[in-house]
Amino acid sequence: MTHIYDTVIIGAGPAGCSAALYASRAGLDTAVIEKYSPGGQMALTGDIDNYPGFEEGVDGFTLGMKMHKSAERFGITTIYGEITDVDFSEKIKKLTTSSGEILSKTVIIASGARSRELGIENEKNLIGKGVHYCAHCDGNFYRNKTVVVVGGGNSAAADALYLSRLAEKVYLVHRRDTLRATKIYHEPLMKAENVEFLWNSTVEEFITELRVKGVKIKNTVTGETKDVMCDGVFVSIGRDPATEFLKGKVDLDRNGYIIADETTKTNVDGVFAAGDVRTKALRQVVTAVSDGAVAVHFAEEYLNEV
Repeated sequence: MTHIYDTVIIGAGPAGCSAALYASRAGLDTAVIEKYSPGGQMALTGDIDNYPGFEEGVDGFTLGMKMHKSAERFGITTIYGEITDVDFSEKIKKLTTSSGEILSKTVIIASGARSRELGIENEKNLIGKGVHYCAHCDGNFYRNKTVVVVGGGNSAAADALYLSRLAEKVYLVHRRDTLRATKIYHEPLMKAENVEFLWNSTVEEFITELRVKGVKIKNTVTGETKDVMCDGVFVSIGRDPATEFLKGKVDLDRNGYIIADETTKTNVDGVFAAGDVRTKALRQVVTAVSDGAVAVHFAEEYLNEV
């Protein structure tokens, strides 16, 4: 007889692990599907200083493993594989994975979002060694230092403004001659004496000595290149939610994020969205963990009604 779980959680990042802990502790028959290893994007962060309870900070991989073990303690099933399709049309949800078909009464989608990379040589190897994708996560390590922010949208402008209050010098590199960010960011950035704009410019390569020491910048108009020495680089050119397998299955916004409010409920009964994958104002480890708990609360409520 085919096994039917009470809840299946897609993703073992902070939202998924939190949901797994709350669900299994509540006595729900719970499975977590993870493509790689626990922690999600958090596992790529060298040090996390803004998660409560770790007075000396903690590296993302360690925190991810601790979160996953907390849930394992209450008997979750972890399934490693990639989801290729889902069917939410019936009360029993079907998930097709590289490990086979999985059935569940409820589904919590916590597949996360990926920061877009520059796509230049050695970028992945330098993550946590001077290359970062979250200013609010890692900016504190660059107090009184020099940093480069790459991008021109709202996220890049907000990151540059935030870092200007910490770093001694901030270079904002943008491939156009004006910011795409909303006007609210323009004036405070222009007034920040330690922010320098490098317009019509792209980052061509990293200058390294075990870690980032600078970047090679190319002017897109003149073709000229120059070296800008720095201690860290913050890439802020957008994010892509991991929702490719959900198109036509749940409502997504124009950027591909699952439309779900603070209840984490999607437009499909019994399907919930937690963490970075859903529409929300702030995407941080602590908000993802909160989402996981909320999703289980409403999943339990749904299970009690059906």
